[in-house]
Amino acid sequence: MSDARADRASTDADVRETHDGLTELIDTVALLRAPGGCPWDAEQTHESLVQYLVEESWELIDAIESGNREEMIEELGDVLYQVLFHADIAAQTPDEAFDIDDVARHMTAKMVSRHPHVFGDREAETAADVVAFWDDLKADEKPHRTSVLDGIPRGMPALALAQKVLGKAEKVGVTDASAQASPATEDELGRVLLGLVASARSQGLDAERALRSAVRSLEDAVRTAEQARAE
Repeated sequence: MSDARADRASTDADVRETHDGLTELIDTVALLRAPGGCPWDAEQTHESLVQYLVEESWELIDAIESGNREEMIEELGDVLYQVLFHADIAAQTPDEAFDIDDVARHMTAKMVSRHPHVFGDREAETAADVVAFWDDLKADEKPHRTSVLDGIPRGMPALALAQKVLGKAEKVGVTDASAQASPATEDELGRVLLGLVASARSQGLDAERALRSAVRSLEDAVRTAEQARAE
C-alpha cells in the first residue's frame, strides 16, 4: 500500500465511529428470534425470506431513483435487516454455523483481493483499468467456473439478464446479429422499450418470456463459441 493510502487508512481509523446503531440492530434481530421473542421471526428460514429480500431490493432501487434521502435510509435499513436476519438464522443453525462477523470478514477479504491496485502493487489509474483485470481476479477466485455465463443469477428480470449476458457474450466474441441502432438517449430508449411491450401486450404476447427465450438462444451461442475455443 502506498504511503498516501496508508496515511488515509490511519486517519479513517482514528475518526471511525463505533457503529453503536449497527450493534443495536444486530442485537434486536437476535432478540426477536430468541425464545420469548417474535413467533413469526423465529419460524423464518433462508427460503421463506427470499420474497422479502427481492421486494426490499426493488424498494431500495425506487428510493435511489427518487433521490429521496429519507426513503433511502429506510430502504437501506430494510435490506440491511434482511442480511442480518439471514446471518442470525445461520448462527442458530448447527449445519451452517456462521454469523454476521463471518459474512463481514469474508466480504473484506474479497474486496482486498479484488483491489490489488489499492491493497497491493498492481497499477490502475482509471475505472477501465480496474474492469480490465477483474475477470482475471474472479477466475482465480472461482476456478470451478468454466464459462463466462457461470454465476449469472437466473432470477434476474429479463431485461437486466439480457444486458448482463450481452456483456459476457462480447468477451468471447459473440454479438447479437439482431441488434439494431439504438435510440440516442435513455429517455428515447425507454419510450421504444415501452412501445415494444405495449405492442406485445396488444397481440397477447409475453414480453418477459419472449426476451428470456432470446437470451437463452444467445447463451447457447456463447457456450458453442467457448467449446470451439477449447477444442
